[in-house]
Amino acid sequence: MSIDKLVVTHHGALTKKYGTAGVQRITKALRTLITADKRRGLITAVVHLDVAADMTGAGQAVGAAADAKACKQAIDRLCKAHDPHYVMLLGGPDIVPMVPVRNPAWSEKDGDGDQVVPTDLPYACDTAYSTNPNRFLGPTRVVGRLPDVIGNTDSSLLAQLITAAARAEPRAPEDYQSGFSITAQAWQASTELSLKNILGTTDALHSVPPEGPAWSKGQLSARVHFINCHGADASSQYFGQPPGVEEFPVAHDAKRLRDRVSAGTVVAAECCYGAQLYDPKDAGGQHGIALAYLLDGASAFFGSSTIAYGPSEGNASADLICQFFLQQVLSGASTGRAALEARQKFAGARTHLDPYDLKTLMQFYLLGDPSLHPVSTNGHALTRTAAFKKAFSKTRDRSVRGLRREKLIREGSHLAKAMPALEPIDTAPSTSVAKTLAAMAKETGLAPSQQTRMSFAVQPTVKTKPSTRQVHVIKGPVPQGSNAAGVVRIVAIVATEDDGELLHVRRLHAR
Repeated sequence: MSIDKLVVTHHGALTKKYGTAGVQRITKALRTLITADKRRGLITAVVHLDVAADMTGAGQAVGAAADAKACKQAIDRLCKAHDPHYVMLLGGPDIVPMVPVRNPAWSEKDGDGDQVVPTDLPYACDTAYSTNPNRFLGPTRVVGRLPDVIGNTDSSLLAQLITAAARAEPRAPEDYQSGFSITAQAWQASTELSLKNILGTTDALHSVPPEGPAWSKGQLSARVHFINCHGADASSQYFGQPPGVEEFPVAHDAKRLRDRVSAGTVVAAECCYGAQLYDPKDAGGQHGIALAYLLDGASAFFGSSTIAYGPSEGNASADLICQFFLQQVLSGASTGRAALEARQKFAGARTHLDPYDLKTLMQFYLLGDPSLHPVSTNGHALTRTAAFKKAFSKTRDRSVRGLRREKLIREGSHLAKAMPALEPIDTAPSTSVAKTLAAMAKETGLAPSQQTRMSFAVQPTVKTKPSTRQVHVIKGPVPQGSNAAGVVRIVAIVATEDDGELLHVRRLHAR
């Protein structure tokens, strides 16, 4: 029997967290999901990575301690054995660990404390386990995570999310024509451009300040949410900012979402730590905004696990990958396929990834059941004929879905081979590039004592001749007054040079 969807979890970790009765409640909810998936034309199997019987045909079960390396290797074997169209990781990182990939943009001095990026991207790649971000440039799998609450011992919340996924139904495209968007006022120009690319209009935009955070139920009822605000570590709030002022008023608050989110809502948030999963005891007992959305009925949340970056005007990095995700969902893709296509489009749009784009690719991930299709599609007239329905009565969407997966695997495999790696080097920029970077850093307000320089070599995939292309970064913390919100303020100027000639330069701000 072919398996369309693998639900992957760790029985020992679930039992340790929730006890036998809690696991029974989760199992009951999973049976409901399996039945609902069957009606949708999906054969779903639940696999406990630490149960030998579940891993039959896919190698050895993982041990009682669910470490990231063992889980990644086991999931690779499962995908090879079953070739599923969807992989759903069940539980937070204390159940199925995220992979701690090295942050290529990290340095001790500038305030970006993300020495590693916890990420689910390696599970979407068929390359072997590694903590080197260059190994995961070509994702090929549709993967999402249905999370639970770290530190929580009540299994009802996870069972609630599973049951909600079972009940989810596609809705007409017109139900997703309106949106709700929040921006830090300082980034309004960037957000307006993003909204035009997603919805074709900026009518949904709300700026903080002067607005927020008491959004009405009518405002929050829109089923497309796009957020470009500041975030903070282990915070249940997002924050705005006026232009040129180091003030961070609350823009969005998890506790204000209850009973206000429409079923089937899809969210993309650019914010630093926007989709972080943390223990609520670290935030006054309140879980994060991403979980609040899911628990109140959202189908999917696409966001970052760590500090994210983007420009104040124009679009780059976090702006683009979030746009690509929402565009694909609105075109009728499953949320998991939308996440995969967003990653592939983001990586494939460039000749190389600089350290901030590489971090962006790692850190943005999907929370929610990856098989859900929030937006329905009508298909061609032929699909509504009696002959067509009879021909595909047993396979339903499986055949065409398989063809889509072939294409996505081809795209990801090509990226894995074609994208050049980025390697740290000690080489300084050329004299002319160094002068340009110094002038831009001065105009940005970065004093020499605040600056950190990083340099990278862009390694060609076909090494017929030595690479002459390099990426240089000047970065540093933004001077600020009181910052009770815990917002990280970093600015980075990124320059690409080839054989001493400046090819491209851009400036990014921590979101």
